[in-house]
Amino acid sequence: MTEALDSRIPKEVALQLYETMQRIRQFELTVVDLFARGKIPGFLHTYVGEEAVAAGACKALRPDDYIISTHRGHGHLIAKGGQFDLMMAELFGRRTGYCKGKGGSMHIAEPALCMLGANAIVGAGIAIINGAALTAQYLGLDRVAVAFFGDGASNTGAFHEALNLASVWNLPSIFICENNGYAESTPQRQHQKIKDIAVRAIAYDIPSSIVDGNDVGAVYLATLEAVTRARSGGGPTLIEAKTYRWRGHYEGDPQMYRSKAEIEAWEKKCPIARWRSVLIASGIPVAELDAIDQRIQEELERAVAFAEQSPWPDPSEARADIFTPTPEVA
Repeated sequence: MTEALDSRIPKEVALQLYETMQRIRQFELTVVDLFARGKIPGFLHTYVGEEAVAAGACKALRPDDYIISTHRGHGHLIAKGGQFDLMMAELFGRRTGYCKGKGGSMHIAEPALCMLGANAIVGAGIAIINGAALTAQYLGLDRVAVAFFGDGASNTGAFHEALNLASVWNLPSIFICENNGYAESTPQRQHQKIKDIAVRAIAYDIPSSIVDGNDVGAVYLATLEAVTRARSGGGPTLIEAKTYRWRGHYEGDPQMYRSKAEIEAWEKKCPIARWRSVLIASGIPVAELDAIDQRIQEELERAVAFAEQSPWPDPSEARADIFTPTPEVA
């Protein structure tokens, strides 16, 4: 039986959630192909299968709300409004990229979108986001700050320190754990005794929730509730979104730690196919969804061409941009 569209989600928002998920999925599949052909250097950690988390969470935010990402961060930037051409150029290492080709896949940042950056250090962004939340609180900016991280990162000291500080200072911080079941190659059952990471919020006396991370509507509503609480002075929230990454920890990962059957079982729970069925059942024409898919593909083709034609950074720029200038607070 096809799920019905939740009455709290307007059809316009539901369509936007679909488009964002498709933008993430098609971008990731494109870069997987480019990486395999030697077009993209370095390591590549893709978000395929987890699209509902970034799409749902970021839709609940305003443009001036902050987010911070992880080494698996393309989806978060796209959901926050990142442009394909500038992202693709960054992955290609070209000067026209978001970070002038110096950040690459694991370090893309765009302050103009209040996206404070991806981070190759597991769990590092969890503590950093409290700085953004404190800034918003101190200056009375009515903004919230969201940290994305995985199940493995919830074992780090940064996680516990950040939740404790956010609780003590009543910060407008929202901690979203993308629990895909694996800390790199270690299954959750082997690195934690708890089943639900959300229970760790109890120690810091903050609200928490567990949500189906493959249901974009559920993620959106859970984040919206946390955002409303934070804006009203209710402090931080921990959200655990249970999801799954279809591909390896990194491109080229032999994935000896999980079975093909497990992957195929989760592929049948595709968040995009699931939401597409919900939209069709709610009266959205298939042709309208197909048109969105086609538009995304055409935009991606232009982005790849832009990246390939863009110049490399000049060696003389190697020591430029080492320090980040202090941005003006609006």
